Amino acid sequence: MKSIFYIFITLLLLSTGAQAQEDLKVDIETVKDSALLKPYTIDALAPAKASFYAAILPGLGQVYNKQYWKVPLVYGAMGFSLYNYSFNNTEYHKYRDAYKDVLAGRPLTGELADFDADRLIRAQKFHQRNRDLSMLITVGLYALQIIDANVSAHLSQFNVNENLSLKPDLQQNQIDFKRNVAISLNYQF
Repeated sequence: MKSIFYIFITLLLLSTGAQAQEDLKVDIETVKDSALLKPYTIDALAPAKASFYAAILPGLGQVYNKQYWKVPLVYGAMGFSLYNYSFNNTEYHKYRDAYKDVLAGRPLTGELADFDADRLIRAQKFHQRNRDLSMLITVGLYALQIIDANVSAHLSQFNVNENLSLKPDLQQNQIDFKRNVAISLNYQF
């Protein structure tokens, strides 16, 4: 599958016509004055600040990047994972205490009255595994929101203006009049 993709990309890039002679024609109306372009500054410490803020308080890096819509997602995902941790921890301790009561010879009461020792061990292992998995997911989400804050801070400094453009184009072959797909990358000084 990858080889087909690479062949397609190669053919796509090779099908673009070289039009260097046509690109040299400069129309006075299309030339832009570089003094009119807005200058931009790059804060090299912005990604580090965003990562630091996200590490201190989850979601704060997203607020620093002015991506406020991500904050409820961060807290929702981490809150749900922490809720699962708390639930499974409570259930684990309930079944563990019931198993200790069975080993001590005390009778079980309530909803666990008809459980035997084997069922209690299986339930205990099930909730212990889910508790540990929930904590692992919480830590992963914490790291993911730090990485997201860092990447967003890097991408916010990316220069996107009229000087750099990538546009697809359909060109007609003059020999057989078939349409060819072309991509042109333009950079103006």
